[in-house]
Amino acid sequence: MTDPQLILASASPRRHEILGRLTSGFVVRVADIDESPRPGEDATDYVTRVAVEKANAVATAHSVVIGADTTVVLDGEILGKPRDRSDAATMLRRLSDRAHEVITGLAVAVVDPAGVTALHRAHETTEVVFDAVSDERIAWYLATGEADDKAGAYGLQGAAALFADRVRGSVSNVIGLPLGRLDRLCRAAGVDLVSFGSAR
Repeated sequence: MTDPQLILASASPRRHEILGRLTSGFVVRVADIDESPRPGEDATDYVTRVAVEKANAVATAHSVVIGADTTVVLDGEILGKPRDRSDAATMLRRLSDRAHEVITGLAVAVVDPAGVTALHRAHETTEVVFDAVSDERIAWYLATGEADDKAGAYGLQGAAALFADRVRGSVSNVIGLPLGRLDRLCRAAGVDLVSFGSAR
């Protein structure tokens, strides 16, 4: 029996890069789902649900599928991707000189050769504290284009690392894929991520 195929259900190049630190033996399949929060849905339930839907959307027989979704939460409010740069500037001003949370939902779908799926889920929360960020620095950051497609209008892996005064918890979580939590979830599902070989 051949090994199952490892699938990352994400278009994020950052998740691709992070998973690639453990193994090259995976393929990327983008899940086409509605990622909008539902009315009254809290952040943890939201990211976990979306991660599950991503994994289920691309699951095939004899595969292990990883789904993930990350959001920024300030005072209980989900800050998704900005609509435009004005919206991004507003988000960054709100995050300035404050602590906020970054929450990633994870789903691992283990599908046997007959197509039967066992689903495992978890989430990871990291606290990020921003220093005071001036309007001039915000304008400079927006001009880099980094904020355009990021939850909370920033990416810690890029120039916004300048703003983060402290990070309490998983740094890879803030970037989009908490490796430690993912590894523990996979092992609980009977999957050893580092055992996968070259990408098929």
